[in-house]
Amino acid sequence: VSRLLGVRCIYLNDNEYAEGNRISFLFSNKIMIPEFLEIKKVERQWASRKKIIRYPGVKEGVYLWPYERMYSSLGSAKKKSGKKTIFVRPEPWTAQYYKGKRYFIDDLLIALKQKYKIVLLPRGDEQRKHYLGDRFKGVIVPEKSIELSEIMKACDLFIGAGGTMTREAVVLGIPTISIYQDELLDVDKYLIKKGLMVHKRDLSPEFVVELLENSYRKEPEREMLKKGKEAYELIKSVLVGQ
Repeated sequence: VSRLLGVRCIYLNDNEYAEGNRISFLFSNKIMIPEFLEIKKVERQWASRKKIIRYPGVKEGVYLWPYERMYSSLGSAKKKSGKKTIFVRPEPWTAQYYKGKRYFIDDLLIALKQKYKIVLLPRGDEQRKHYLGDRFKGVIVPEKSIELSEIMKACDLFIGAGGTMTREAVVLGIPTISIYQDELLDVDKYLIKKGLMVHKRDLSPEFVVELLENSYRKEPEREMLKKGKEAYELIKSVLVGQ
């Protein structure tokens, strides 16, 4: 549409498996991808190397860096005693790029819900209805979305079957397990290699218990936030044409 209207187009994406990349790469004026995303992968999706600009860090750092001070104070705040809290984000099965399993975390939730406070963050009404079923009695399923700052205050462990919220938790220093079932993105491979995130396609209750006993909340990942600020400035300069 922007090409037909003669409007300059800058395209950003961190997912090398999104089919929408192909047409977007063809018609955009500039393509911005994370530094960890292999250029050959986007070239195979018809991206011209001349258009590509790589920004530092991960996209989540681009919008989280201004809140470093706030999230640092939340992360260091003492929690009340009691059950530890696990936030869970199910699989993005309505997304075009996702070809993995559905509802594969059901048994895990049932096994953990007595020992821990489980807050499940559904993707749409169908998932919400599923996890409000009698089998999951005791699992908290919010009616509305929760502010990231509220998650940060309460979360002892984040288990994510998707991408963005999982990486947000990593950047903010929350112990994080990715249970993504499809091919991992290059940005996720980087975070795993750095030891900032664990990836388990088949996650057992025993692994969760052990990790919670041996992990702790940290300050936000300052390197990722620093890179996020640098990426923000770079993106802004590209947008204004400098």
